Order: sequence, then structure tokens, then C-alpha cells
Amino acid sequence: MDELGDIIQEFLVESHENLDQLDRDLVALEQDPGSREMLSSIFRTIHTIKGTSGFLAFHRLETLTHAGESLLSRLRDGAQRMNPASADALLAMVDTVRTLLGSIEESGGEGDVDVEPVIAMVAACIEDPAAPKPAQASAPAPKAEPRPAEAVESAEPTAPVQAPEQPEAAEALAAEVVESVETAEAVPARAAKGQASDEPTGQNNKRSIADSSIRVDVDLLDTLMRLVGELVLTRNQIVRGVSEISDPALVRTTQRLNLITSELQESVMKTRMQPIDHIWSKLPRVVRDLSGAMGKQVKLAMEGKETELDRSLLEAVKDPLTHLVRNAVDHGIETSAERVAKGKDPQGTLTLRAAHEGGHVVVEIKDDGAGIDVDRVAQTALDRGVVTRDQLSRMDSREIIALVFRPGFSTAKKVTNVSGRGVGMDVVKTNIEQIGGAVDVDSTLGAGTTWRLTIPLTLAIIQALTVECGAERYAIPQVGVDELVFVDGQSGQTIEHVSGAPVYRLRGKLLPLVRLDETLGLPVRNSDRDVYIAVLQADGRRFGLVVDRVLNTEEIVVKPLSGRMKDVGVYAGSTIVGDGKVALILDIPSLARRAHLAAEAVERAQVDQADSRPRDSHIERLLIAGIGERRVAIPLDMVTRLEEFPVQRIERVGSREVVQYRDHILPVIRLASLLGCYDVEEGETVPAVVYTERGRSVALVVQQIVDIVEDHIESRSDLDDDGLTGSAVIQQRVTELLDVRRAILAADPRFYAEMSESMVGA
Repeated sequence: MDELGDIIQEFLVESHENLDQLDRDLVALEQDPGSREMLSSIFRTIHTIKGTSGFLAFHRLETLTHAGESLLSRLRDGAQRMNPASADALLAMVDTVRTLLGSIEESGGEGDVDVEPVIAMVAACIEDPAAPKPAQASAPAPKAEPRPAEAVESAEPTAPVQAPEQPEAAEALAAEVVESVETAEAVPARAAKGQASDEPTGQNNKRSIADSSIRVDVDLLDTLMRLVGELVLTRNQIVRGVSEISDPALVRTTQRLNLITSELQESVMKTRMQPIDHIWSKLPRVVRDLSGAMGKQVKLAMEGKETELDRSLLEAVKDPLTHLVRNAVDHGIETSAERVAKGKDPQGTLTLRAAHEGGHVVVEIKDDGAGIDVDRVAQTALDRGVVTRDQLSRMDSREIIALVFRPGFSTAKKVTNVSGRGVGMDVVKTNIEQIGGAVDVDSTLGAGTTWRLTIPLTLAIIQALTVECGAERYAIPQVGVDELVFVDGQSGQTIEHVSGAPVYRLRGKLLPLVRLDETLGLPVRNSDRDVYIAVLQADGRRFGLVVDRVLNTEEIVVKPLSGRMKDVGVYAGSTIVGDGKVALILDIPSLARRAHLAAEAVERAQVDQADSRPRDSHIERLLIAGIGERRVAIPLDMVTRLEEFPVQRIERVGSREVVQYRDHILPVIRLASLLGCYDVEEGETVPAVVYTERGRSVALVVQQIVDIVEDHIESRSDLDDDGLTGSAVIQQRVTELLDVRRAILAADPRFYAEMSESMVGA
């Protein structure tokens, strides 16, 4: 049935349900022939099957049901009265419809099912209501007599089971029955002999489409999802508790419980998933009517309409999606005359695209219209006081385009019933963020605009990062977390302050920070060292959230908040973590808005820094390594890869140290010895920077890999040590700049000579 379309599958399921109801109703009608309510219900059911079969081009099915509809119409209107002959004819029609549906399910077509005898039987009842039914040979039903009680038994649309004609066939059938009830202990034995234990014995074992689906109340699914959520919470608590107990058997049982819970959760989630086509199906009409009213030609293309979303999210996405589509037709796509003048096709194209990406659903609304004029957006933002001229000067084109999401912002030249009133895009953004999603826009002037919605698969269970601040625990939705940074006080790292706002220098760029303790009114710690920074992304900005500890990442069940907690404005919900404690879920967009002042301070500081920077400084990407108390910077383009070698694998050959690496013998150079540093006692492994040139590699052993930075380097050539080119202030610490080639020559003068010899020998 995979090759049949969704419409046909739904038609088959509903028709089988209707036929079962018809069997019961016709039998009941025979007992109460004058029930107009029953007659009307039967007529509507047959009419529905007839209409859909005609739409799907099942002509024999349409003709058969039309004949039955004609008889039912006379019975309903009182032109004739229900009698056994009419009941038999209608039940024969139901049996034949069921046979046709079985053929459609098996082959996709009506096959060679003959409907003419039953049509003649029904016609005979119309012409002569008292006439007896035709001979049994004219009825297509497989049973000897299509009595009402037997009609229900013939519901299976697959080929009927024929009684075996020979004793050998009867014995084989009996053997199959006995085999089907064999005990579980016998199954492995037979499997060992090469016999298939679960092989179907014939076509009758195939499950029909009518038996492959059932209708379930939505409230029951919601209840089941809540119970699965509670099971996930309990699973998390058990997993955490067992991790502290060294019992292998209990650990294995817990791992099995973990696997089963995950599979159950995934299966229950699938019951709530519905294709996004449920809301896309209404958009062709929207595009048609709107483009016609505006004198435009717009073709709507849809890709990925089978992509599934939780049903609770479909309703939340419907209005934002509809608004973006209307906006694209109104603002984005030009009139036919304007498009022809620009050398475009007179018909514009609006493309809807949906796909699963990284645990989310990404929906794109793309048009090939005029695009967004960045200069016009910037001027509108200035005129309306959305941004200042100084702020605008520091924004790139993508940030300027994102201003369309500000409340009250609109560039429409005139107000229509579609757009231009200054409402809409901010509401779209707010609605998407309320369900844990994000909205972004990308546009090229003259080529078109793409609106991108990132939507979670479900709201009930999400991946979250659990952190600690003070004595309290909080959960951060994993979708908004870019990376984690530990501010190591022993390495001299610290949080800085610019114009009173906290910032952190991450890879040479200032990152605005939000202190969670200050935001929530918790006791503020006095030190800015030995803390964690969760680098988050929201509202088109990156910012860091300062917390005391990072605990772990786990699936959490989202619980709604009371009204008072919602008023706080920084919480998106609550959950119960693995140890049974309650944790509040942080609202990342709300925290991003609180980071706005710090971001402005960072922008001002970066402008000031750019104005005061010496002209001879330049940007470099460097790997910072720790060697004793000293810090050394290695140009990143001189780093082939980073490795950690077990100490026991480092061997000595003559006066050199070497290590076996990727089927080669790799020379080892200890930078601590080269620079005359105190050699700190080693652990089980040593970090090394592998440098490769012309097929030869060398391992530069350091004591610690600190960071990778991108910064403006102002070098001072005040060092004359071998292998060093000078020093610079990087991350507020004096750092020595390593010349890799000179360092290798200082440690091993024959390294490049041997390289040349090997190249000549090659």
C-alpha cells in the first residue's frame, strides 16, 4: 500500500468503516422499514462513497453505488417500501463494494470484479419492488447466500479462504494451525533447523488497510503523552540513582529501561504527529485570491509537505505562516508588468519548503520577487526612532533587515487590508518564539526574500542543559546553546567590564554577558573567575549567560507555569530533574533582551577600540598553549592537528624522542625543554601540536592547550630565544609568539636536511 496516495488510503479506511456501519444499519432497517432517519443515514453514506470514487476515477465503484443510491432514494422518499428483496439487493451491493475496495487495496485498481449482476439485481427491485431476487449465480459474493448475518463476516477484502478439496490439503492446513500455536520453546529449535518461524502462510495473513488503523480520541493521546512524560522523569531519576551504585546487573537493567522508555516516547510522539500539509492545503486558495485581487500572477510550489509536526504546534504555526505567505504576495512579488520590465518571468514563484533538521522542523517561505531594500529599511528605522544613526553605522545588512521584526515597523507605501499597518512581523516573531522556535530572514535586492522558521518537533519533551546558580537549578533549552566556556581563574581568564556592563573576550571578540544571579535577584558572588558561560543565540544576537556550574544535558518534560511565575518574564516553564528536584526552564529570548544594554556597551567599546588601534596591528588566528608558567602562541595555519599521546608510547632513539603515529615514526620536540621551562610532572598523556610540511611531520609537545583566539596582534621583538619571534599581549597576558620552523631547527638541526634527502630519494 505504500505506492497508493494518501487520499486513496484515507478513502479506503473511511469506506471500510462506512461499510461495517452499513451492514448494521441495513439489518436494523429491515426490522424497522419505515425509519426515515435510518434511510437518510444510509443514503448519505452511499452518496459519500459514490462521490469520492468518482473523484478518484473508480468508475465501476461509482456506477455500483449510484445504482444503490437510486434504490435508497425511492425508499427514503416513500415511493416504495423496504422488503427482503430490497435488503438482499442492498447487502449484495455492500459486499461487492467491499470486494472492489479489496482489489483497489491489492493492486491500486478495480481489477476484474464484475458489478453488472448486482446492478441488475438492484434495478429489478426498482422496476418491480415485489420481485424475488435473481438466481444466486448472479451475485458476486463468495458465500452461498448473501444473508445479512454473513455480510459482516465477509469484511476482509482479500481473497476468500477456499476449503481444501483433498485430504493432503486438509492435513497441511491442520498442520499450519498446530504450528501457529506451538510453544515459545519450540521456536528457537525450528529456527536452528533453518525453518522460518514467522513466515506468512498465504495472502489471508496480510493485514488489510481497514485493520491497520484505528481512530483514537485526541484527549486520550494527550493523556498518554503526559504519562510518558512522567515515565521519562522517573527514568531520569533511576538512571541518576543507579550511576552512584556499583551493581552491574542493576546497571544493565537500567540501560534496558532507558532504551525502552526512549522507544516508547518516540512511538507516542509519532501518534501526535501530523503532516504540515494539513495547514499548507489552505494556502493555494489564499495565494490565488490575493494575487488575483492585486493583479499579480503567482505560482505556489510546495516541497516537503509530508514533513510532520506535533499537532499542538500545527495550530500555533498556522497564523504566522499564513501572514508570511500573504506578505510575500503583497510586498515581495512584483506585478507582471514590473517583472517583465526587469527581465523576469511575468509569473512569480512562491515556494514553501519544509524539512527535518537537527531535531527541529525548518519551514522556508521563499519568493523570487523584489527583495528587501536595505537602505529603505535603514531610513525607515531612523525616521521612526527604532535605532540611532550611530547604531545603524555599526550594523551589517543582515542586522538591518532584521529590524522589520521590531514592533510598529513597516515600509509599506500604502495601507491595505493585507499589510502596511505596522503590525504583523513582530507578532510572527513573538508567536514562533512562544513555542520555542525562531524566525530569520534573508533577502537579496532584486532576487527575492526567504523567511525561515525553525520549529521544535514537540513542546512536551525537549533536550535541555541543566545548570546551577547559587543553590538553585535551571534548565536551558538545548536549541539555543552554541557552546560552553569555563572562565579558569588559574589561567588568568576573567570577566571584564565595559562601561559598567560585563563582557568576556571570546576568541578575540567581546561577548556581552548576562549574570543569572543578578537577573533573578539571587545572592551575587564576588568573584568573576571559575564560573561557566553558556553562549546562547536569540534575537539575532549571541550573548553569554554566567552560571556557577554546568551539571548535564538530559531530556526534560516541560510543565506549565502558574500565572504569577509567568509574570516574572524570564521563565518558559518548569521541570523535574533527575534527582527529583524542581528546576525552572529559562526563557532565552527574554534573557537576550536583558543583554541588550551590555551589547550596546560592547558595540561602543569595539568602535573606540578600532579608533585607537595602531595602524600597523593586524588580525591573526592563534593557538594558545601553556608551558609551565609561560604562554606561547602558535599560528593556527601552522597547526595540522592536535593530538594527545600516552606517555608510555613515547620512545627514545639515540638522542631523540619519537612516537609511533599513523604507521610512521614521528619526531617529538618538547617545547618546555626548548624554552628552558620547568618541566611539570606529566600525567598519563601529553598534548601535542602536530605540524606537517612536505610529507614530514613533527609533534610539538606542550603542557596545556589553552584556547584558540582571533585578535589584533601588536608584536614586540624583544626576545632573542631560539624559536620565538617576539611577544604580544593576548587576553590581557603577555604571550610569546612561536616561530615553528625556527623552533624545529633549534631542537633538531637535521630535520629539514633529512626532509630534503627523503624528497630526493623519493
